[in-house]
Amino acid sequence: MSDTDSFIDEVTEEVRRDRFFHALKRYGWIGGVAVALIVGGAAYREYSKAQELAAAQALGDQITAALELEEDTAQAEALASIEAETARGRAIVAMLEAGARAKAGDTTVAKDELEAVATDAEVPLIYRHIASFKALTLQADSLSIDERRLQYEALAQPGAPLALLASEQLALLDVEDGNTQAAIDRLRSISQDAGASADLKERATQVIVALGGSIEATDTPEG
Repeated sequence: MSDTDSFIDEVTEEVRRDRFFHALKRYGWIGGVAVALIVGGAAYREYSKAQELAAAQALGDQITAALELEEDTAQAEALASIEAETARGRAIVAMLEAGARAKAGDTTVAKDELEAVATDAEVPLIYRHIASFKALTLQADSLSIDERRLQYEALAQPGAPLALLASEQLALLDVEDGNTQAAIDRLRSISQDAGASADLKERATQVIVALGGSIEATDTPEG
């Protein structure tokens, strides 16, 4: 390579450096902002997680303190005074309060609180179904078989969170209505469902046997 070519290469390289540093001075702030946004976003996410964790722990502490009270009415009043920050938290507190009210004999208030949770669109579906299920159990003496059946059927739809538990209640309604074979068929289906818990399968089996049926066979119950 000649001296001239070497000189030209050096000049070209110098021009490139000048352009790079000029661009860096002109647009370097963009990179700085991007870094600041990334770091700031990560910090905010960590802060939010810490705040959510602290709120959940505080809520848990308040719930624990309320449930440690001996009297059901006192528990209910303590739970009623808790202010949860999220819809999920409010639903949990409301259902616990309803449980305490029911134990204290105030089933009307308990039912109303549960139904309020069941119809709250901000509450996750599983909590709404649990609240609806519990409200129904409190109305066994006040609703007709047909009314309860209609509501349990809504909860027993395939894919619903409490479908199997609702089906169990429908089987018990079949028994109450004198339709023993329908109850056995429904309970047999529950006992053979892969999604059923061990406890639920055991309950279904016990009722089938008590009704004079069997797990496997399609039979006619005794009596």
